[in-house]
Amino acid sequence: MSSTIVPTDTQVASPASADAQRSETVRVEAFSDGVFAIAITLLIIEVRVPPPDAVHGAGGLWRALVALWPSYLAYAISFLTIGIMWINHHNIFNFIARSDHRFMILNVLYLMCIAFMPFPTAVLAENLPEAAERSAAAAFYSGAFLATAVAYNRLWWYARRADLLASWADARLVGAITGRFALAPAAYLVAFALAFVSVPACLAVHGLLAAFFMVSPRESALQAAPSV
Repeated sequence: MSSTIVPTDTQVASPASADAQRSETVRVEAFSDGVFAIAITLLIIEVRVPPPDAVHGAGGLWRALVALWPSYLAYAISFLTIGIMWINHHNIFNFIARSDHRFMILNVLYLMCIAFMPFPTAVLAENLPEAAERSAAAAFYSGAFLATAVAYNRLWWYARRADLLASWADARLVGAITGRFALAPAAYLVAFALAFVSVPACLAVHGLLAAFFMVSPRESALQAAPSV
């Protein structure tokens, strides 16, 4: 189960209170999963079928489909990144044993950033072919992910500070995870700055960051929660 409570000598939870705490974190995670699912599904809506006039103007359907490459690129980066964020969000709930009001508010703010992401994705896809606007679009896109990464780190940091983690969580392991999470805001800040210099370099940072967290060995550690 993703939210496990192991009582310590100073914290003896009754079965009823333990069940209530597990139910509370399960509800937070279930609501979050719904928001992630909606946001990641909305990404594909922005990849629209080319209308007949666009097909004729491009000289055929194949050329019109190829001309949609900015939409494919923006969709792929956003889908993979949001998907990885969902995986990380799911995995940290292996550590979170309980929640409180402030934690739930911070989680809502993080989900607000996630739900917003289809919009900057559409802005990027629409403006990548436009030389005059692609830098602004890439900066807006990077800024949205920067805000999301900051919100995620704030959520995890609060869970640590407010003693919401399971009692079995090793301090060194938690610290190592925190350090990895902190890489994302720094990387997105670099991507934001690069947007004004080189849009390809900016998007490369997005791709590399997604690849880094996709293959990160942290996953096995995050999933190492003991079962009771």
